Amino acid sequence: MEEMQPPLQAGSKPHLEKLTLGITRILESSPGVTEVSIIEKLPAERHMISSWEQKNNCVMPEDVRNFYLMTNGFHMTWSVKLDEHIIPLGSMVINGISKLTQLIQSSMYSLPNAPTLADLEDDQEDNEDQQEKPHFDGRSVIFELDSCNGNGKVCLVYKHGKPGLAHDTEIWFLDRALYWHFLTDTFTAYYRLLITHLGLPQWQYAFTSYGISPQAKVACMANRQEGSTGFQTTSVRNQW
Repeated sequence: MEEMQPPLQAGSKPHLEKLTLGITRILESSPGVTEVSIIEKLPAERHMISSWEQKNNCVMPEDVRNFYLMTNGFHMTWSVKLDEHIIPLGSMVINGISKLTQLIQSSMYSLPNAPTLADLEDDQEDNEDQQEKPHFDGRSVIFELDSCNGNGKVCLVYKHGKPGLAHDTEIWFLDRALYWHFLTDTFTAYYRLLITHLGLPQWQYAFTSYGISPQAKVACMANRQEGSTGFQTTSVRNQW
């Protein structure tokens, strides 16, 4: 079972500062930003990782393993203050090991003859210049890293089924229409993206052909008007 500590002020511990690549200091010093906090989690024990690998018949990538040995999951949030109202805005999440669960081919609805995830897959062929998309029919093994507050799922994908090999993984975004969008080759690269985008609402949709929703853009624009995202995040890209 994952052990959790009460939410902390993000800059209160040096190891948390390292974990967040220094973005906490930038947020806390930005006008309009308030309530920057992290739910501190203990490191995973090695036997938890071994148990996960045995249960799922997949070897965990080294960067994912190292992340869990530092913290068994990640949850950082921040809010903005608008006209005396505090509005939650940023949310950065990586599931702990117990919630790193497989997305399986199953009925989408509890009705007879309901379609399965495999039935609802995008059946368009991959173009030669595009990467092969994940599949729900056993050709890929897919684990959920983040449920994105119901706006989709960020997934760790083993591209060629079981047994899952550590070097055979990529990070993909599954949108609410069950279309796949490639994010990064490695977990480390995804984690940097997560931090760089500050957990802003629906930021993963920036990597889709249709982009971020108008509602999410409005929230971000309101935040910019307060001056809270007018800072540079380049300095955090190469620290982890």
